[in-house]
Amino acid sequence: MPFSPFDPRPLEDKRPRFRLIPVRMLLPNLITLLALCAGLTAIRLAVEDKLEWAVAAIVFAALLDGIDGRIARLLKGTSRFGAELDSLADFVNFGVAPALILYFWGLHQLGNLGWIAAMVFALSTGLRLARFNVMVDDPNKPAWAAKFFTGIPAPAGAITVLLPIYIYFLGVPRLPGTALLTFLYTFAIAVLMVSRLPVFSGKRVGKRISPEMVLPVFVTVVLFFALLISYPWVVLTIGTVCYLASLPVGYLSYRRHERKDAAAASAATSSAPAGAHAHAPSEASSLPRGQSEQPADASRPARLN
Repeated sequence: MPFSPFDPRPLEDKRPRFRLIPVRMLLPNLITLLALCAGLTAIRLAVEDKLEWAVAAIVFAALLDGIDGRIARLLKGTSRFGAELDSLADFVNFGVAPALILYFWGLHQLGNLGWIAAMVFALSTGLRLARFNVMVDDPNKPAWAAKFFTGIPAPAGAITVLLPIYIYFLGVPRLPGTALLTFLYTFAIAVLMVSRLPVFSGKRVGKRISPEMVLPVFVTVVLFFALLISYPWVVLTIGTVCYLASLPVGYLSYRRHERKDAAAASAATSSAPAGAHAHAPSEASSLPRGQSEQPADASRPARLN
């Protein structure tokens, strides 16, 4: 039968109708896909021994990763699909690609040890992203905790771990122990990514600026990109060193916030008993004259106590 006798409407009318997706929800995902293309291209360039362009592709992917989330929130185009796609792209762009670049550049000289270091860094990036996805909706975090990441984020870890290549491109020759130092440095960055170290997130920066600061911000951004294009290895080396030097500052700032919260909590708990004792005399004075508070006798009926 073309349709049920209990429902005269034909079966064709019961086909699921998908609602249309706004274009504003597609733009952030397109930016994420573009960043993923940059990461995959970086892997190909590393295999072809074009390390300068491979590093440039990683930096380009990091810049795109920094704006796709902001554009999604600005256009109100956030979605669960976009969040999952972003995590997948970050693992490839900032975990797999930098590890392979380091391996083809110098870690391969150590043989299996170099490959182990590359794998540990890539796996640490995946663990870091998984932990972020789990902790992002934690309701117990205080409001100020949004200013901090737990461990070095994946894009910063990818830019930071490539510091030996920046130094090499500045003209510093490879020494006999360069591969071993790169091995230890890669392990150190991997540990910092999966650690509980509080790191400034920068999410509170750039949301609101005063009108008189608009032109200076424009000039600063243009100057930064001009320097990055003209002197990429100098800018990346200085930026990486400054970022590593700022890690203790973020840790101290986080501990200071924790001490303030602990002091406020202890003050609240110590003031609570004092307030309870303050109300006791007023309650006693409200009794009629000649009547004092006596404990209720359990053997008497409740109405007589």
